[in-house]
Amino acid sequence: MTKETEKPAQPRIEHVNLIVTAIDPTVHFLKAAFPHWDIRGEGGGAWAGAPRRWVHMGDDDNYITLNEFLLPEAARGRHRDLQSAEPGLAHIGFEVTDLGAVVERLKKAGYEPHHLGEDHPHRRNLYYVNEEGLEFEFVEYSSSVPAEKNLYQ
Repeated sequence: MTKETEKPAQPRIEHVNLIVTAIDPTVHFLKAAFPHWDIRGEGGGAWAGAPRRWVHMGDDDNYITLNEFLLPEAARGRHRDLQSAEPGLAHIGFEVTDLGAVVERLKKAGYEPHHLGEDHPHRRNLYYVNEEGLEFEFVEYSSSVPAEKNLYQ
């Protein structure tokens, strides 16, 4: 295959960067969901004029950056109301190969699903809201056919 006929590399999400009120609860949640994920880097310093702590939680290819501003609790802000129409992050979705195993690991760590996804012939999904107020979706596909996976009813 020559340069002219090579298919261009597809973009992929490498990381998501989140501001949280406390890093540790989300690290605990993610470690329960994905035991192979670790803290691959961490540090601190000033950002936007305020001291912060940051952590990269993930594997060699993908991670979530968590930033905690070291401010008094009242000054840390809040996450958006997930039941509202206000702008901001709604949830982060992860494709998994064994949804049942993720559910069991999260249950063992003390987490229960927040709600199920819609009934779909080619996927199962459910949502969790961690103690930080972040929503995570886990989806398992039963088909590799794009038209079936992406069937919207």
